Amino acid sequence: MLKKTVSALLALLVMNLGIFAFVPTNNESKELKFANKVKSEIARLGTGTDAKIKVKLKDGTKLKGYVTESNDTEFIVADAKTGKLIPVSYSQVQTTKGNNLSKGVIITIAGIGVIILIAVLAASSK
Repeated sequence: MLKKTVSALLALLVMNLGIFAFVPTNNESKELKFANKVKSEIARLGTGTDAKIKVKLKDGTKLKGYVTESNDTEFIVADAKTGKLIPVSYSQVQTTKGNNLSKGVIITIAGIGVIILIAVLAASSK
C-alpha cells in the first residue's frame, strides 16, 4: 500500500513539474511584453530615412540611425554615420527613442503656421 501511495505521489509530482515547465515565469512574461511593445513602436515609427531612431541594447550598445525594415522577430537599423545595416532582435532592446512625424501632424503644424502668418499680415496691414 505504501509503495502505491508513494508511486502515485511521485507520478503527480512529475506531471506537475512538466506542466510548470511550459508556463512562462513572471520575468519571462515581462520580457515578452516589452519585446511586443518595442515591436509595436517600430511598426508605428515605420521605415525609411524619416524613421529616425536611437536604440540602446541590453548589452550597452547604442545605435543611432533609421529603420530600414522590420518583421516579426527583428528590425534593421541603418547606422547614421556609416550606413551599415544592423539587425536588432526585439528582445535585445533596452530602450528606444524614435522620431517620425506622421503626415497628419505635419499638415497640422503647417496649417497652424499659415494661420499665424495670416494673422500677423492682417494685424500689420491695419
